[in-house]
Amino acid sequence: MMIPPDFRPVILAGGSGTRFWPRSRRAHAKQVLALDGERSMLQQTVERLAPLAAPEAIWIITNELLSAEIQSQLEGVPSKQIVEEPVARNTAPACGLAAFLIECDNPRAVIGVFPSDHVIGDEPRFLKRIEQGIRLAAAGDVMVVLGIEPSRAETGYGYIETGDSVHGAESDGALHVRRFTEKPSAHRAEEFLAAGNYFWNSGMFLWSARTLANAVREHLPEMAPLLEEIAAAWGTPQFGQVFAALYPKCENISVDYAILEPRSAKGQHLSGLFCLPSEFGWNDLGSWESLYEFQRDTRLRGDENGNVAECSGVLTIEAENNYIFSPRKHVALVGVSDLVIVETEDAILVARRSQSQDVGKIVKELSAAGKTKLI
Repeated sequence: MMIPPDFRPVILAGGSGTRFWPRSRRAHAKQVLALDGERSMLQQTVERLAPLAAPEAIWIITNELLSAEIQSQLEGVPSKQIVEEPVARNTAPACGLAAFLIECDNPRAVIGVFPSDHVIGDEPRFLKRIEQGIRLAAAGDVMVVLGIEPSRAETGYGYIETGDSVHGAESDGALHVRRFTEKPSAHRAEEFLAAGNYFWNSGMFLWSARTLANAVREHLPEMAPLLEEIAAAWGTPQFGQVFAALYPKCENISVDYAILEPRSAKGQHLSGLFCLPSEFGWNDLGSWESLYEFQRDTRLRGDENGNVAECSGVLTIEAENNYIFSPRKHVALVGVSDLVIVETEDAILVARRSQSQDVGKIVKELSAAGKTKLI
């Protein structure tokens, strides 16, 4: 597999991953944790892309709290390309800034936007699909989103409704996008699954630097000049000052809402939005529940009663379908089921697996109580 000469992955590595508290903290967030294996989620993301992108082609968008840890984990990525947002402003400003920075160097370069905290079960199939997406994005003024074939009526993901097939030598099975729908109700999710032309939005996008930069100019006319001015200061002594002054003025909005949804409103044959249906064992690991399910089903770590344990030792008696993380202690469970139990040096979490999406509320409560050492 040859490395495409103009492919620039942009990995989004901000945020704190509060739903993985107490392991995840502001200065040691989900993406820098080794939740699945010995390498961190971010390291796995970069290594997964290695056949397609040399380290010097990669950009990381993160924050000040995580920057030093990320630099220590990613020695091959140039430190100047680990960009620290002065404030969190969601994915549209982050993607837009990357587009303007890369456009200055090569407007035709294909940008791939990737979350830093997902897992991929079948990496060869993943790489093949990314290669196909790069070809599509390089061929014209188009935006490509990887859509995951849904396996259930999931209400926690965004959905992509697709239409006709894209014609042409480089289409690779791509479909025109009709519209995006954010986190539907359970009833609508069931309808989407039955319809057969809906895909989960993976949050992975491919587009040329020029295409994305022009889309920001079109759909975010107030934000675009701010990002262009920041990009113009790149590499100068004034960059940090300009970045800190202008970036907080950018709207806090996702790239889906800001650019993709307005594009889809133009109609499927005018928007230039393509979906590449994909199936490569994708999981966004959005909660302790999803980590439990992934490790039980994909990594086959569960015992005969469905317990998944990362401990120095574990004993279970009439205990089923629990997730336990306690690397320094031997854990014994008696007569309990469907729990998440996570032990760190200074905190213990016990929760129902079905309520693990609510773990982030603990962080809000701790913050309100001024217990900053725990967050």
